Amino acid sequence: MKAENLIELEKVYAEREGAIGWIVFNQPEKRNAISLDMWEALPGLVQSHLDDPEVRVIFLRGAGEEAFVSGADISQFEKLRADVKQSEFYNAATERATQAIQQAEKPTVAMIHGFCFGGGMGIASACDLRVASEDALFRIPAARLGLTYGFGGIRHLISLVGAANAREIFLTAAVYHADEMLRMAYVNRVFPNAELEQESRAYAERIAANAPLTLRSIKISIHEAVRDREVRDMKKIEEAAKRCFDSRDYEEGRRAFMEKRPPEFRGE
Repeated sequence: MKAENLIELEKVYAEREGAIGWIVFNQPEKRNAISLDMWEALPGLVQSHLDDPEVRVIFLRGAGEEAFVSGADISQFEKLRADVKQSEFYNAATERATQAIQQAEKPTVAMIHGFCFGGGMGIASACDLRVASEDALFRIPAARLGLTYGFGGIRHLISLVGAANAREIFLTAAVYHADEMLRMAYVNRVFPNAELEQESRAYAERIAANAPLTLRSIKISIHEAVRDREVRDMKKIEEAAKRCFDSRDYEEGRRAFMEKRPPEFRGE
């Protein structure tokens, strides 16, 4: 099915292809290094897919053959991240972008090939799932640049790979191959390079075939579970669960099971 463009900017854009909402980082001449305007555009692009009832799953990918996202565009740091005040402004933009992905109530998947460094790992980490090609390379080079990661980003990486692996990733600033990140449970699946897109679409179809309200409820519960107990929104969890049980999709799921046929969920 041909992709339908929803929002297009020069360096990052959103489009829909069936039930898949794509967000594409489109600066291949810089290995999709992400600039400040790209960070600022991300929340709106995510929201465009959340507002589209046809979209069941959101995939993030990099244009070209070399990279998912090779990191933040360091060429901007001299003017836009040169001191504490500028860094606070820049960091707030990156936080809004990653929070928009992390808090999206539709499943999000990073489809990673080539370089996934620095800010690229921040974006991928914010997604629910990560699939990668065998040639994917991962790195957080903060210790080689003299800057640091925000507490939220560090804590989130710990939730994915554990404290010991997070320490190694940050303290060594080493490059890791896809198979190493699979062993750390950072990526969920690794596919041969030539099969990444095909396998990712099949992966998306499996997710999209499931009940949207159930996926939303599970996402909310997992998001709240990794927060501190005193700030968890238990009411939001309970309301999402009740919406599932009161839905037509729950009725359809029961009927489909009894009739031994695939369910046709509508998200209502």
